[in-house]
Amino acid sequence: MSSLEFNKIAGAVLATGLLVLGLKNFGSELFKTEAPEKPGYAIEVAQAATTAGAAEVKAEPLPVLLAKADVSKGMAGAKACAACHDFTKGGVNKVGPALWNVVGRKMGSADGFTYSDGFKAMGDKPWEFDALNAWLKAPKEFIAGTKMAFGGIRNDQDRANVIAYLDSLSDAPQALPKP
Repeated sequence: MSSLEFNKIAGAVLATGLLVLGLKNFGSELFKTEAPEKPGYAIEVAQAATTAGAAEVKAEPLPVLLAKADVSKGMAGAKACAACHDFTKGGVNKVGPALWNVVGRKMGSADGFTYSDGFKAMGDKPWEFDALNAWLKAPKEFIAGTKMAFGGIRNDQDRANVIAYLDSLSDAPQALPKP
């Protein structure tokens, strides 16, 4: 092989490398992306739009909301939760713990699931209706440092529907509180 052929091959390899690097830099300038403030996905439940100037409705107590709760609507509302939780009897833990028989169960006690330190500190307290309501409204406010990225359910009746559905996921559902 003559030195001229070697120079041609080396020049072609170097030119190809420069072209690839140039296209990469050009592409990154053309399609700039910003790193997220916090890694992961925040799951927000859509709220119904409110009309401007409408008077804020006073929140009804949880027992009244649970008395009006619709389990089938709660099942529909919990479909977003199925990405991370299993609702079946004997279900497995996914990203979140299995939720069969969650109402009345002690917090942070699902077998085989690794909970955050905040949950471990709550371990002696049961998942009562009020606790579930506070949790589903704003998980990060209820237990600081939770790994759950769910943003919460803002609508009171939708939250009560989901709680009624979770209560139905048991061989012996808990009695709903009296209004």
